[in-house]
Amino acid sequence: MNEKEWAVRLQPYQQTVDELKVKLRGMRPEFNLAGIQTPVEFVTGRVKTVDAIEEKMVRRHIEDDRLEKDMEDLAGVRIMTQFTDDIYKVVDLLRQRKDMTILEERDYVTNAKPSGYRSYHIVIEYPLQLITGEHKVLAEIQIRTMQMNVWATIEHAINYKYNGVYTEDMEQQLKHAADLSNEIDDIFEHLHLETSETDKA
Repeated sequence: MNEKEWAVRLQPYQQTVDELKVKLRGMRPEFNLAGIQTPVEFVTGRVKTVDAIEEKMVRRHIEDDRLEKDMEDLAGVRIMTQFTDDIYKVVDLLRQRKDMTILEERDYVTNAKPSGYRSYHIVIEYPLQLITGEHKVLAEIQIRTMQMNVWATIEHAINYKYNGVYTEDMEQQLKHAADLSNEIDDIFEHLHLETSETDKA
């Protein structure tokens, strides 16, 4: 496909990302007006680049006519939280929504990947309204703390630079960094619980 054809094909995914960002960011002022600390720190989103799509199609053996069904993260949204406990609060909020259908959940927070990667992934079906009618779009929502996001962002950059081929020493260093990141999250979570109990007293 040429550039124009890709743009047309991916347009519904860009619109899905744009709409989800507005809706999910809208939770912050709702919490603020209610006088409740928001579990949502900030929200980002992106549509996978054509190069990344084509690379993943080859790696996962995805046929072109199966792309929209087999690649769940063409549209991706990330919700960042301050604390680990907030991740599950956000998950519960998403489960209650009527404007999307949850198809799958993967908890890499409780069950971290061997690399040390931690995040909560939710695959949804989003009913996008187009001029041609309703179009059901698959999208992936990732929920993670800011510490988890720092580690994942840096690991992704290193992975790209080395084409996913790490030395044993690099793997150990990345895992060590992930463990330290997890320790920091645990400390912040403990402090958050302590201050919350103090506020109630």
